[in-house]
Amino acid sequence: MEPDLFTAAAEERQEKDPAASPLAVRMRPRTLDEVVGQRHLLKPGSPLRRLVGESGGPAGPSSVILWGPPGTGKTTLAYVVSKATDKRFVELSAITAGVKEVRAVIDGARRASGGFGKETVLFLDEIHRFSKAQQDSLLPAVENRWVTLIAATTENPYFSIISPLLSRSLLLTLEPLTDDDIRDLLRRALTDERGLKGAVTLPEDTEDHLLRIAGGDARRALTALEAAAGAALDLGESAVALATLEQTVDRAAVKYDRDGDQHYDVASALIKSIRGSDVDAALHYLARMIEAGEDPRFIARRLMISASEDIGLADPNALPIAVAAAQAVAMIGFPEAALTLSHATIALALAPKSNAATTAIGAAMEDVRKGLAGPVPTHLRDGHYKGAAKLGHAQGYVYPHDRAEGIAEQQYAPDALKDREYYTPTRHGAEARYADAVEWTRKHLGRRRS
Repeated sequence: MEPDLFTAAAEERQEKDPAASPLAVRMRPRTLDEVVGQRHLLKPGSPLRRLVGESGGPAGPSSVILWGPPGTGKTTLAYVVSKATDKRFVELSAITAGVKEVRAVIDGARRASGGFGKETVLFLDEIHRFSKAQQDSLLPAVENRWVTLIAATTENPYFSIISPLLSRSLLLTLEPLTDDDIRDLLRRALTDERGLKGAVTLPEDTEDHLLRIAGGDARRALTALEAAAGAALDLGESAVALATLEQTVDRAAVKYDRDGDQHYDVASALIKSIRGSDVDAALHYLARMIEAGEDPRFIARRLMISASEDIGLADPNALPIAVAAAQAVAMIGFPEAALTLSHATIALALAPKSNAATTAIGAAMEDVRKGLAGPVPTHLRDGHYKGAAKLGHAQGYVYPHDRAEGIAEQQYAPDALKDREYYTPTRHGAEARYADAVEWTRKHLGRRRS
């Protein structure tokens, strides 16, 4: 790090008075072994281990791009590297820096390397905010290893970072922290000399609510803990009560057990509200699940099921909307995923409803379970292999595209099911045109009328 006079003074003050820094800053790990979570990135010989000089030999460390949701440790990992490495460490933020600042760092790195043999590590936060031209300015330095780059981003790097820079770096994906990870961090902060030094305790219900508030974000968890601990101490309390935490963060504890009845009851209410077209009730249950820290991927999966189970062809766009929402949620995570889930929930709740696709496959599967199957008609069987014609396979098959109507009157179902009709479309929304299509096709197939 290359602090200026004011930065040095601020760091000196923080050393003399640790409470001057936020709890999340004070509890930053000092070594890679203290880092919570991300064990897949911290194995012996990993790129991050090599950056701090733990291994590598003649093979130099690679530039890395750290991609993950907020609060998963991207800045923390860079901070640990800055403290542990004997290399020159420079930090920039893409929010405030531009090409001029990047070139100044590169020039300084070349001077340090040529004059003192000192390698430079450049930490660039929020790299996705750099334009293509700004990212281009990093290429020569990274390619020639004038600097070793650690870049952090919360956005998909395949969309937000130029390909040449990606190809010259290792992409390391940070996983959302688990509840156990956050719990370990909170308990460490309660007792550590750098943290709250045992000044308060955290009852189980308060700890559980903190985990829900955190949503996998370590910084959010520590910020909420610090605020609640301060409020408790002001009240002369040695334990942080749930009510104190709620009042401090202005967020009520939602009665919701992600492994118990509430999990399934609220999820069921969400889907039934969508099925009943009550958009307001659906949004209420969605909000309860979000506020309780429910896995957004679980919610997205339920919406995809609802799109086929309760809407089907009444609105053919329902399933693509739900699938797109699930893909977006997997990419962005909370808190932004709440917007995507709201988008999909509203669309599904207000869509015309039909369970015809659900009942159709249910009826077909029931017949199969009863043994109503029978052999495939010979004219539909595969006729491509040698000897198939001698068996009568594919003989007499009428190619529908040879007919003016594009449909050929011939038997498709096995004999036992030739008159079975499974799909009974409604006249709701877009399914009305499928109802017309079913009536027309069955007539031209020579099938009996329903």
